[in-house]
Amino acid sequence: MVFHCSHRGSPGANDNGSGIAALLELARAFSGKTFSRTVRLVAFTNEEHPFTRTAAMGSRVYARRCRERGEKIRAMICLETIGYCSGQKGSQRLSFMGLLLPRRGDFIALVGNNRSKELLRETNRLFDLCPNLPCEALTLPTNFPGAWSSDHWSFWKEGYPAVMLTDTAPLRYRHYHTPEDTPDKVNYDFLTRVIDGLEAVVPGLARSAA
Repeated sequence: MVFHCSHRGSPGANDNGSGIAALLELARAFSGKTFSRTVRLVAFTNEEHPFTRTAAMGSRVYARRCRERGEKIRAMICLETIGYCSGQKGSQRLSFMGLLLPRRGDFIALVGNNRSKELLRETNRLFDLCPNLPCEALTLPTNFPGAWSSDHWSFWKEGYPAVMLTDTAPLRYRHYHTPEDTPDKVNYDFLTRVIDGLEAVVPGLARSAA
């Protein structure tokens, strides 16, 4: 799991306080448990400007060192702004009349690149088993705007399979990177359902060959 600091000038309740909340809850839920594969919960800094997609980006340093050590990372899930939803029709931008994404922003999205298709497929399958949490999966080019704007990109650059879990951030959340990204804007019921989903999905990935 990967998380990062907030944008300068923004309290960062959803971006990415929601991810930090998930990190802490997953740490509590997994404490004392064993898995078929090693599970790491990692918090990275330097994800935002001016470090984005530079050698000083925290996840970039970490992923590069993992590759240098020859670590066999089978799956990386980046939690990127996961605490907002809206059932209002038209609340989801870039839906293209529902052809690309649902028009209502009431789902969680998974984004992977071509090299992460197998992981994306398995993660989406596991989320589909979670009640009351619609999930949409997208395969996008590694350097596609938006798709490369979080810590999973660092793992893509090292050839590791990685997916981003997100509420689609600015495509739904109008307070993204603003001083209005405050705790009262987070939908805690939605965030709870996402975290509950992760508590089931992560062990499933640890058991699978994805």
